[in-house]
Amino acid sequence: MEVLDATGYTIGRLVLVRGLGALFFVAFLGALLQFRGLIGSRGLLPVPEFVAATPFRHAPSVFHLHYSDRFFAAVAGAGLLLSAGTVAGVTERLPLPAYGAVWMLIWALYLSIVDVGRVWYSFGWESLLLEAGVLAAFAGNAETAPPWLVLLLVRWLLFRVEFGAGMIKWRGDRCWRDLTCLYHHHETQPMPGPLSRWFHLLPRPLHRVEVVGNHVTQLAVPFALFLPQPVAGTAAGIMIVTQLWLVASGNFAWLNWITIVLAASVIPDGFYRAVFGAGETVYAPTPVVFTATVMLLTVLVAVLSRRPVQNLLSPRQAMNASFNRWHFVNAYGAFGSITRVRREVIVEGTTDIVDTPATRWLEYEFKGKPGDVLRRPRQFAPYHLRLDWLMWFAAISREHAEGWFPRFAAKLLDGEPCVSTLLRHNPFPDTPPARVRARLFRYRFTTRAEHRATGAWWVREELGVFMAPMARADLAPFRPPGS
Repeated sequence: MEVLDATGYTIGRLVLVRGLGALFFVAFLGALLQFRGLIGSRGLLPVPEFVAATPFRHAPSVFHLHYSDRFFAAVAGAGLLLSAGTVAGVTERLPLPAYGAVWMLIWALYLSIVDVGRVWYSFGWESLLLEAGVLAAFAGNAETAPPWLVLLLVRWLLFRVEFGAGMIKWRGDRCWRDLTCLYHHHETQPMPGPLSRWFHLLPRPLHRVEVVGNHVTQLAVPFALFLPQPVAGTAAGIMIVTQLWLVASGNFAWLNWITIVLAASVIPDGFYRAVFGAGETVYAPTPVVFTATVMLLTVLVAVLSRRPVQNLLSPRQAMNASFNRWHFVNAYGAFGSITRVRREVIVEGTTDIVDTPATRWLEYEFKGKPGDVLRRPRQFAPYHLRLDWLMWFAAISREHAEGWFPRFAAKLLDGEPCVSTLLRHNPFPDTPPARVRARLFRYRFTTRAEHRATGAWWVREELGVFMAPMARADLAPFRPPGS
């Protein structure tokens, strides 16, 4: 049915499919490199422990059938290869049924990881990536015109991402309404990037302009996605520029990049051809069965959208909520509240069994989160450093760390290699420490004058004890079975 074809969005579909493939590649790569320390057999929250207590119907995953670290690595590796093939354009050259099957396999493999990942995979962009992956499965291969209904579903997803984020802010912290949130946010965000200090030191009137721009982009512009061109494409372009601003100012895993990829599908081919000089594509007639399947998908999304819409309209709007076990048609929104003070948990160890005047406590350094005040924040996004993010939540409230932090301390005392690899620097590479402790500090960016004088990026002051010094015997109950 040619009336349902969107032949004017060939390049947008290409950017969508390959862009999502690239983000799945990053997600599988992160899983492969980090799982042993986080959820592996000797990790902080082991998968076998979880699947033994959780039925398949509550958390669908292939790991209910079997788990070993080698099998997990095979699953993540398979996802990595399939994603790489998609980025390289191999997947879209497959026959239409095979194309869809590859994408659904990518989705199923990552769903299997997310559903056993517990707190390490509790971020909204996991569900966002999974939902976008299902839509990509029905976007059509290189020989099929982009289905108009699927492109509309992508816009509906983009609308929920942006408008949900806008509403959670408007209903949330008062500083979003009085335009002062960015007085603090660049400094207190979960993982600052190399330019975050520069953004933080901008004049306060510019911070207020940033907030106004955010409100316009997230509360007004999303409605224009459903208007005729060039209005819809212009709205998508505004979103892309805003997201690139966020990319430059912080590390938010792939949240910004997936929003950019979704928005790129809204821009018509005319724009891309004017910029890049691409030619037109001629397609064979769209198979009737494929069109019927796309229509059924559209009906399913419409039915499942009831709860996300209710959530958007609710004064008690939930942030980043998934309403079904398949993470499909979810509610999105982030940073409804802003912390005014940056707190960091600093973990240290010592070889001394008891404190003496000569006792030296050596600091463990994390890959992304602030620690050494002389170290400039690094850029990691779209790669997701999961332990570093959870350390940010732990500094906000100990409740966020009750399920895993004592185990983390126990693994450091054991000198567990799979956990040590999650860190940038382990001060005890040969012999584990006799005791570990954690202290809570307040961090703030240095002023320009302080930076010139000391070379430091941060100033910190101790606030108190996060975890009192612990020895191996004290933390024995926190070691997972089999460790």
